[in-house]
Amino acid sequence: MKKITVLLSDDHAVFREGLRSLLQATDDIDVIGEAEDGHSAVAEAIRLQPDVVLMDIAMPRLNGVEAARRIARQVPAAKVLILSTYSDDQHVQQAIEAGASGYFTKTAPAAGLLRAVRRTGKTSTSFSQSIASRLLKPRQKRELQSKSNATLPLSSRQTEVLQLIAEGCSNKRIASLLSVSPKTVEKHRQLVMDKLDIHEVATLTRYAISSGLVESAPASGSGALERW
Repeated sequence: MKKITVLLSDDHAVFREGLRSLLQATDDIDVIGEAEDGHSAVAEAIRLQPDVVLMDIAMPRLNGVEAARRIARQVPAAKVLILSTYSDDQHVQQAIEAGASGYFTKTAPAAGLLRAVRRTGKTSTSFSQSIASRLLKPRQKRELQSKSNATLPLSSRQTEVLQLIAEGCSNKRIASLLSVSPKTVEKHRQLVMDKLDIHEVATLTRYAISSGLVESAPASGSGALERW
């Protein structure tokens, strides 16, 4: 029987280790790679061509939503299953619009996550029960769609630059990470500020946090590991 191949993407090494142990203990799932940030997740998905990318949302350099969007475009056969501490409607809707095939919280029981990986690996969708019940409500779904569309009026590259600014990176550092010139970064930075009508880094950072691009504090995920 062909095993479901999985790429793990989370910026916490201990959490990845726990996930790997859980998944590798099965007979039908094989963890073939790991990534600690969004850029690495995209690169490894292209290189390894996994069936499933099990990915956190809040990651450095490139958040999980943008990484999911790029994976859906560049590796369409790979299905992204979000595993996050966030369960609010905004994050869920953004992930779905980016092309994610499922969404689970890190507090989900191990058996539920294994079922989700298997369903996603068979090209099906899979969501935590509480999230699925909300998505099935037509009125609320329309409200979520409207809210999500109005949340972040930026291009993919501008969103990436905003995240790096919020993470405290200088223009020179951003240029190095994105392999562009500092002048190009400055242009993107100005476009972000003009579009959002925000011209202070501190306010940009608060906006990035409220939009879910970066975390206000590290998420440990320890509760989920203990349950697994």
